[in-house]
Amino acid sequence: MNPFPLERPARLAVLASGRGSNLEALLKAFPPDDPLGRVVLVVSDRRQALALQKAVQAGVEAVYIPWPKGGRAQFEEAALQLLQAHRIDLVLLAGFMRLLSPGFVAAWPGRILNIHPSLLPQFPGLHAQRQALKAGVRETGCTVHFVDEGMDTGPIILQRRVPVLPGDTEESLSARILAEEHQAYPEAVRRVLRGEAWPGSRI
Repeated sequence: MNPFPLERPARLAVLASGRGSNLEALLKAFPPDDPLGRVVLVVSDRRQALALQKAVQAGVEAVYIPWPKGGRAQFEEAALQLLQAHRIDLVLLAGFMRLLSPGFVAAWPGRILNIHPSLLPQFPGLHAQRQALKAGVRETGCTVHFVDEGMDTGPIILQRRVPVLPGDTEESLSARILAEEHQAYPEAVRRVLRGEAWPGSRI
């Protein structure tokens, strides 16, 4: 059953591992007075992640949870407690470079989203832009999808296409895709919060 729309603004949490450019886009798209939802928590598995700094600058609680060398169980237990304590409605992965366990995903059915820099199911996993260039495709892009137990395999919410230009490098292609990500992710979140997209829907 689709949990959205809610009768109140949704409480959003962002999990990030890096510089936080998609986090910035989400913070701008969902300010504190937005009727659909707002970002109330940012979590990172990297202490020095710029995403944490950007959250603090925006007045959003930022929490570092280390990813233990022995496995993800400790991280996920701490993250789950934190998400529950903050009454989070929707979890957004934004450059979060970890694969969540089936158990964690099952605790948030239809309530975890991810953005990936390719037109899934093409080029899942790491270095999607490099994969696209190596394959010689004429276009790639980005995909926002629900998270399931697999690697970038969940139901797609929306995609944006980006042409691969002659002479493109991994860096130049990544930059153009990233610009589209900043538009695609907020739009996908809005569709979910309005109840227009859920894992069982025809998107």
